[in-house]
Amino acid sequence: MIAILIHAVVSFASSVGFGIITNIPKRTLLPAGITGSASWVVYVLLTNATHSVIIPNLFAAITIGVLANIAALIVKAPVNVMYIPSLVSLVPGAIIYMSMKDFTLGREAAAQAGLVKTLTIAIALAVGFVMSEALFNQIRLPLRKWLTNRRKRRAANIHTK
Repeated sequence: MIAILIHAVVSFASSVGFGIITNIPKRTLLPAGITGSASWVVYVLLTNATHSVIIPNLFAAITIGVLANIAALIVKAPVNVMYIPSLVSLVPGAIIYMSMKDFTLGREAAAQAGLVKTLTIAIALAVGFVMSEALFNQIRLPLRKWLTNRRKRRAANIHTK
């Protein structure tokens, strides 16, 4: 349990840090951090449960897609602003680096295995984003109406006080 909490805090910090580096608006840093943290926790839990590369990346990408879309509606920002910092923990950079290193050292079999793993992860992430967009399109209009009505009620309550 403590390990999961540490993973959540560190992934939150990495998402927020990457958001700061890429200069996303300040109002989107907290939602991007929460989204990145949630997706990394999903990734870690599923990695421990399945010992697979596809399932954890797929569900982590779905988590990012749904939470980032919700956050984008709430803070009125483009969804890509949430996607990029949240995705930074899932990008298989070390695997592709090792694959290129193996390739340059003449270890073609190891390089090929690493590149296939990288491609598999990239496809799982892409499919997860597509699935999350399809899922979110089903709830986008009701959620948008609910948020609009909530904002109107808040504004009416502020003016009546």
